[in-house]
Amino acid sequence: MSVADRTKTLVELVRAPAGLSVLGDTIAGAAASGTPLRGRRLLLPLASVALYWSGMALNDWADRELDAVERPERPIPSGRISPSGALAVAAGLAGTGIGLSALAGGRDSARVAVALSSAIWAYDTVLKPTSAAPLGMALCRGLDVLLGAAPGNLRGALPAAGAMACHAAGITALSAGEVHGGSTSTARAALAATGVAASATVLGPAKSPLHRVLGAAAGVGYGRLVGRAQLAAARTPSAERVRAATVAGIHGMVPLQAGIAARRGAAKAAALIVGVLPAARALARKVSPT
Repeated sequence: MSVADRTKTLVELVRAPAGLSVLGDTIAGAAASGTPLRGRRLLLPLASVALYWSGMALNDWADRELDAVERPERPIPSGRISPSGALAVAAGLAGTGIGLSALAGGRDSARVAVALSSAIWAYDTVLKPTSAAPLGMALCRGLDVLLGAAPGNLRGALPAAGAMACHAAGITALSAGEVHGGSTSTARAALAATGVAASATVLGPAKSPLHRVLGAAAGVGYGRLVGRAQLAAARTPSAERVRAATVAGIHGMVPLQAGIAARRGAAKAAALIVGVLPAARALARKVSPT
């Protein structure tokens, strides 16, 4: 296999474009805790991406037998990478994410990263096929936001973590119908979760009236992007519409993160987060984020 083919395989294994959707988690967590990312703490978004990619590789390792039937084009069932190779990628990226977290924020950040990595491995290897899957993914996403919180002020980032966790639970429950179709009730529940998550960009303290408006504007964008796709899935919960709603949910994390960050005064950081969305959409046309 050529270097180009190996690179393509790794990109598909870790769903590389989808990693862009987590860059804003730590930024939102930092803004919510009152300490924007600076200096070495700027490594935290990269740590978040590494841990996310670890989870994607581990997901394919755990689902290799199911994928052989439902998604034979994926890297493991297609024979482009061995199961042990995929597991090694997952472990290496987990170690990278934890190492970057320790370098960026010391012991406090390392502890959160270890908890996050443990939650990711528990989700992929135990919880994913069970009814607890949405809660497991919600925990992962909430911890990812807390990874960006200022040392000693995790409490300040809890509302932001809760909003992202709520969003993750909704899209995880809905994504179960990507192959065979879903249900109207599940799509409606996901839509309700989107509404709750959007409230984090509208309700609560804001640094100034301008930041309140900026946060609300991002929240509206989030609601339109995610809510419209979920509403379509609720009306006709076919596999195609559920997949579309899942992809919209992944991309929708970006304006939600931006709204949270903008509301707490990190307007420039919020603008950078929003700038990721066009790139994520363009790359998703080449590599599926689900």
